[in-house]
Amino acid sequence: MAGGGELLIPLVAGIIGLGVLAQVLAARLRVPSIIFYLLVGVVIGRPGLGLVTGDTFGDALPAIVGLAVAIIVFEGAFHLHLDRIREAPKEAFRMVTLGAVIALLGTALAVNLAFEEATWELSFLVGALLVATGPTVITPILNVVPVRDRVAAVLETEGIVNDVTAAIIAVVVFEAVNPDASSAGFVQSFASRLGIGIAVGLGVAALVYYLLRYIDLSPGDAPRNARLLVLAGALVAFASANTLASEAGVAAVATAGMVLGNLDLPYEADITEFKGDVTLLVLAFVFIALAAQLNPETLVEVGVGGLLVVVAVALVIRPLLVFVSTVGDRLTRNEKLFISAVGPRGIIPASVATLFAVELSNVVDERRAHAAELVGGDATPSGVCQTDLSGEAAAACAEASTFATQADILLGTVFLVIFTTALLEGGLARHVAQRLDVIPMRVIIVGGGTVGRSLAERLENRGENVVIIEEDDEIAEKVRNSGFTAVIGDGTDTDVLREAGANNAKTVVAATGDDDANLLVAQLASSKFGVEHVIARVNNPDNVEAFEELGVRTISSAIATAWAIDNQIERPAIAHWMTDIGRTGDVQEVELTNEDLIGTPIREVGPMLPDACLIALVSDGDHKSAKVPSADYEVKRGDHLTLLGQTSSVKEGMALIDSDSN
Repeated sequence: MAGGGELLIPLVAGIIGLGVLAQVLAARLRVPSIIFYLLVGVVIGRPGLGLVTGDTFGDALPAIVGLAVAIIVFEGAFHLHLDRIREAPKEAFRMVTLGAVIALLGTALAVNLAFEEATWELSFLVGALLVATGPTVITPILNVVPVRDRVAAVLETEGIVNDVTAAIIAVVVFEAVNPDASSAGFVQSFASRLGIGIAVGLGVAALVYYLLRYIDLSPGDAPRNARLLVLAGALVAFASANTLASEAGVAAVATAGMVLGNLDLPYEADITEFKGDVTLLVLAFVFIALAAQLNPETLVEVGVGGLLVVVAVALVIRPLLVFVSTVGDRLTRNEKLFISAVGPRGIIPASVATLFAVELSNVVDERRAHAAELVGGDATPSGVCQTDLSGEAAAACAEASTFATQADILLGTVFLVIFTTALLEGGLARHVAQRLDVIPMRVIIVGGGTVGRSLAERLENRGENVVIIEEDDEIAEKVRNSGFTAVIGDGTDTDVLREAGANNAKTVVAATGDDDANLLVAQLASSKFGVEHVIARVNNPDNVEAFEELGVRTISSAIATAWAIDNQIERPAIAHWMTDIGRTGDVQEVELTNEDLIGTPIREVGPMLPDACLIALVSDGDHKSAKVPSADYEVKRGDHLTLLGQTSSVKEGMALIDSDSN
């Protein structure tokens, strides 16, 4: 047997090794790692080589998956900071309430219509499981698709909260499907499990925080002990709550993770890095192991009905719940479309559906065994229902057949949705984001004063992803109240810059009132993080020359004010129009990469641009070389064209000129 004791250790090591390779390959190709996990599982499992089967891990698999889920959910909740949820609080709340209800009811209806054999209890069970997206699939996508923080906040909040509620609702509904399960009121059963999970999670979080904060962890080994203490806390929370009520453990680890993640923990950086590595390992193992368990015949048996459910879930129910939940103008239409296109299902539906299918299979075996006892003689449980029966034995076989069909529908439909949404939505997420133009240039502004907030407003109106670093708590609160992302800390600290996303930023603006701080920020952004555009505000005009000698692009407050006054005097129309950028018009500089336009004179490029958009300037990338082009000027590769016009027209014109941005 492939899963024999002598092969189990190398098999587990091999799965982990393949998982790490899948993660490396996914990072290199910039696609979500779950795609490769599923493919590896299919290749080495029952659909492929058969190295991993249902007997490989025996009865230990549910326990292994459970502990893995505890670590994964805890990790996701630990990163779900309240500051991040504030990016889109109303939308996030509606997604986990109204959106979850729409997903549950819509999916249940789709399952009931797609399968004649599906009872309403089974339909709601599948619907409950497929409410969950989860950090196991959302986080890998967001790692390769750097969307705006408000979009990420909605997706991350939905993933964590719905993982919890979906698991608990599914257990409660399963009690109506499984005749051997205890019956209890829906609301009472749901509330008790959720309450137990929250209570245990709060208790464990309080204990871990106390130990980290007030107990000497041995100075030399303190970071390591802190990491292990947090990991142990997650596992204890899960096991304790699950012992009290099934699936309450998911609520416990989510609660503990969110509470600890929003507290000021010692050695937080060490804890975060360690948990991330552990999570990647268990995520790879559990996804590969579960994918390997799937019997291909199960997917085939759900056939057209299963495909109809997939289409309904991905193309009808998901967009409906997103647009209903995100009503308002906080998110753009394209951002709503992106969220609609990114709703893959993850580990919670897979693990819980597998558990339920096993329990239903046990019911099938019991009914067949009962029929064999009634028939007597040489009848065996595996073959008794293949003969002509009557009376109670026939009824037992009929029940066995019904439960077997329900198990196949449950497992086949859930895994078909998981495979399809993970492969298609996960694999195409970056392409969809680029097509919808929801991957913004990250701009970091150091200094949340009046200048910083005014600049952030203009950039946000253009669709940029702005992060403001501010050291003062009161000013940071003003920044957040204005609707911007704020990171509290010293902008001259490399760790703070890294937290704000300097590794992925194209522009850093040092806009504090301290020239020394602005100079240091500019130098760090350029030397440590290799930021393409670094601009510093200079408050004292006497410092401009010193900044420029160090290669820092500067904006003098005094000179900028003089320019603004001069514009109001000499060219008031353009001055007023420019201050209204983002509302009526825009000016953008874009590099020419479109092969079809290279060598084309301006007189021919102009008509290709959208209405209300024109080329104002051409340069070679050096702002000192900018000039107004003649009609006969032939554009060259690498030319920087400055477009002026209506906001939407300028955006379309940029897409035409810079083909690499599409």
